[in-house]
Amino acid sequence: MDDMKLFKIKNLILFLIYFSLFASLQAQNKKPEVGIEEQLGKYLPINLEFYDEQGYLLKLSEIIDKPTILNLVFFECKGICTPLLTELAENVNKVDLEPGKDYQILTVSFDHTEKPQLAAAKKINYVKLLERPIQPGAWRFMSGDSINIKTLTDAVGFYYKKEEDQFIHAGALIFISHDEKITRYLLGIEYLPFNIKMAVIEASEGKVGPTIAKLLKFCYAYDPEGRTYALNITRIIGIGMIFLIAAFVTFLTIKPKKAKKVEDKRV
Repeated sequence: MDDMKLFKIKNLILFLIYFSLFASLQAQNKKPEVGIEEQLGKYLPINLEFYDEQGYLLKLSEIIDKPTILNLVFFECKGICTPLLTELAENVNKVDLEPGKDYQILTVSFDHTEKPQLAAAKKINYVKLLERPIQPGAWRFMSGDSINIKTLTDAVGFYYKKEEDQFIHAGALIFISHDEKITRYLLGIEYLPFNIKMAVIEASEGKVGPTIAKLLKFCYAYDPEGRTYALNITRIIGIGMIFLIAAFVTFLTIKPKKAKKVEDKRV
């Protein structure tokens, strides 16, 4: 292969690499229609207001005074919300931290049509699962208007889509520090007590903690039909192709140099 052909092949391959990287960056910068885009280290907007289960309008800045586990659901969900909240209640029983003292939980509906009466009924159901009594404010079930809900969901990178009388959405626990900084995400609907405890401790210290959730976000895509995370084969294949192309370019670059060195030695 002469130098001119080799030069053209190299340029073509480099163009494909740059194009693939550009397309990948563009895809990452585009907000997902459904899913979670982590906003670690950012702060919740000030003066967000939601109704608690008793119908009192409260500012989040007034009640977030300790590490907070935020979860976004809708109370009439027929999908992942029930197992998520059940799993959370079970972990409250397992984690050796005291709700209301060491941390608190905010369950917020992202359906603006749901009202405090429904929130109160749901709270009763899940508090019954707890094996120890907790303070009334230790786990709040909250609802709000469409403006406050959208401001909150955008701030934490939680994207969902309405479909008939239900919503397509992901599941996660979002950890907030006492000064309303987003410190950690635990994605999915199953959690280890140790991970929850560590996330609460880090939130108490204001530490931002990227975890395996980053890998899950990158390698897994949310499947709206199955309402779960599935391996994103297309993305992984695309990345693999970029590495293979890069390796091929390296091979084409190094091989002529080695051949030239051999020829120079012979001379």
